[in-house]
Amino acid sequence: MAEFMRIRVGRSLCQRYTEEAGGVYEQMQDQEVERLEKKMPTAPAGAEKMQVSADGAMVPLLHGKWEEVRTLVIGEVQPARLEKGEWVVHTRKLSYFSRKITAQEFTRLALVEMQRRGVENATRVAAVMDGADWEQGFIDHHCPNATRILDFPHAGEHISAIGEFIFGEGTPEMKQWTAQRLHQLKHDGPSELLNEIRGLQTQNPEAQTISGNLAYLEKREQQMQYPQFQAQGWPIGSGIVESGNKLVVEARLKGSGMHWADVHVNPMLAIRNIICSDRWKEDWPKIAALLRKQKAEKRHKLFSSRQNQDKPAPAPFITLPSTPLNPIIPHKKDNPWKKFKFGHALYKRPDIAKK
Repeated sequence: MAEFMRIRVGRSLCQRYTEEAGGVYEQMQDQEVERLEKKMPTAPAGAEKMQVSADGAMVPLLHGKWEEVRTLVIGEVQPARLEKGEWVVHTRKLSYFSRKITAQEFTRLALVEMQRRGVENATRVAAVMDGADWEQGFIDHHCPNATRILDFPHAGEHISAIGEFIFGEGTPEMKQWTAQRLHQLKHDGPSELLNEIRGLQTQNPEAQTISGNLAYLEKREQQMQYPQFQAQGWPIGSGIVESGNKLVVEARLKGSGMHWADVHVNPMLAIRNIICSDRWKEDWPKIAALLRKQKAEKRHKLFSSRQNQDKPAPAPFITLPSTPLNPIIPHKKDNPWKKFKFGHALYKRPDIAKK
């Protein structure tokens, strides 16, 4: 703008326009969710294999507050390929939906992205999550038949915590024990590992670290069948949403010294979703059209109010009495009409005649 049109655009103006556009897109998505809930149209065709992952990241708000931004990532799972001697599965064509709202409302509003990507009609779906209860509720709501996979690094954190309790934090014995157990979990499954941890709990019945982590892993045993998942060509890590938190949320909202007003977070996230999902050419014309429509309506409303202000106020309406007043006959000295001799036909009002 400055180079070609000699127009300088200030930082505050850019920020205001960006937040305004993001707010419009947020409004569009909310309206689309309402439409989907009422009409329940058929979702478009999905890919053959799709991955769904969700997670949260904390962002700084004004007055020292921190609140969680939830992000959903949807992608198409590619065939496994050999990398550095191991078969690796990648997920491509990623799209994002992020909001700073409650888990229940996030589950509802994420319908707009689930519908757009056609997850409902995908041949197979895997939900790779870190095990949080709200994430399992999300899958229960949107795709209950999906293959549920506990994020492998997340499972490793619980196993590592047990190793630290037994051998000490950061010791060579702890690192060796943890590495062996993770290899066992990845290639042989969780059965033998869970039996070993149960034995450790028996030896240390008062150790809350062992019992707590064991209970967590036992509850998610079916989600840790990693040899089976890998044989089916599924990824066993939720790296797409971990990187999504950094790319979509933290790279923009957690800069040095940043503290956001609550009302500006979701509009900024909406714009970030469009850019990071590579949908700018698709969605920006819709945003621009709605912005023009809203501004035209605002101008029309302002013009109408000004016209009403410029109109002169109507003259007050005077209501005449239903019965005529008795006419007054002035004093003869002050009566210029006495020569017409019509006084005899008039009646006096005593109260006024005295004056």
